[in-house]
Amino acid sequence: MLLVEDDPGDVFLVQELLAEVDPEIRLTVAGSVAEVLEQGLLPQADCVLLDLNVPGSSGLDGLRDILHVDPVAAVCVLTGLDDEHLGIAAVAVGAQDYLVKGKADGAVLIRAIRYAVERRRAEASLVRLREEQLAAAESVRLERGLLPSPLLAGSGVAARSFYRSGRTRSVIGGDFFDAVLGPSGTVHAIVGDVCGHGPDEAALGALLRVSWRALVLAGVDEPQLLPKLQEVFVSERHDRMLFTTVCTVAIGPGPDGPDEALVRLAGHPAPVSLRPQPCTRRPQVGLPLGIAAQAEWEPTRLRLDPDWALLLYTDGLIEGRGTDPEEPLWEEGLLTLLGEERDTALEDLPGRLVERVQEINGGPLVDDVAILLLSAARTRPGGTP
Repeated sequence: MLLVEDDPGDVFLVQELLAEVDPEIRLTVAGSVAEVLEQGLLPQADCVLLDLNVPGSSGLDGLRDILHVDPVAAVCVLTGLDDEHLGIAAVAVGAQDYLVKGKADGAVLIRAIRYAVERRRAEASLVRLREEQLAAAESVRLERGLLPSPLLAGSGVAARSFYRSGRTRSVIGGDFFDAVLGPSGTVHAIVGDVCGHGPDEAALGALLRVSWRALVLAGVDEPQLLPKLQEVFVSERHDRMLFTTVCTVAIGPGPDGPDEALVRLAGHPAPVSLRPQPCTRRPQVGLPLGIAAQAEWEPTRLRLDPDWALLLYTDGLIEGRGTDPEEPLWEEGLLTLLGEERDTALEDLPGRLVERVQEINGGPLVDDVAILLLSAARTRPGGTP
């Protein structure tokens, strides 16, 4: 307790009243506000009992000086019998309460002090909570801005996606996806997963996605996309042990007429062809990005039927518990689920798939999940031409 009072009689009275009710209170006395500020007494006090008529202060000036130095200080002001209106004005300025000299006994004094401290703590907690809420909302807006909007207008390819971060209270994680129509008319798509689950990995995943999009739109040849992306990853990663798995797909006219997909895998699960029935090819799998400087990623060509649909995903979808509690879902379990959901509209399939996987897992998935479902744009939901 800090008492700012220059009248020895009033100091003695306050000391006696406090000792009578709560002997544990430690009381520090200062004769003026200037003394309080010069000696740095405010940080040591849970509550300040301030006489508004101490030397060097006029009216509410002393209170304003204290609150200027410590805006969250719990201050009770002391007023004379004829200055009760000044106490009311002090509360409007920022004091927690006011007491009229001669009207306050020990119980009233200690109650006012305790209420002042608790109110100020509650106000400070509300301020901190509001600041945290604003910071969290700003973080969410920034993270949402990093999520992609596929650029496929005029491509003949439609995209549906699902994304969920495994990090609590976060919008994005280390997984990423994107789909872009390149300058040559080829549709490029990517799904990737930066190992790790922290904010640094999330930022790195967003950087890789944006870099990949820039490379595609700049017209970089498809065989050079992964080597260039690896250069970016190696130069930007904060830990030499980090790596990233990636699946890229390039969709365009095949040499014999029908569309085809050129798939390259860098340590990533293969895409699933949904029609005529869910299945995967066994394409060649290269090393993840960041493992070897001279790594190569050989392409696998997939012929696409007129009503084709491809599901690209990250391993967070299949690493939860499967129907056998001792085994993860893995690719086999995913194919079974896709077979059971063949009648689900493509627009609803990514979200429905995650619901089914979580039911089998017995709760939310702990890893990030990214799903990108591509199909011929002329195909309506459910596969009807």
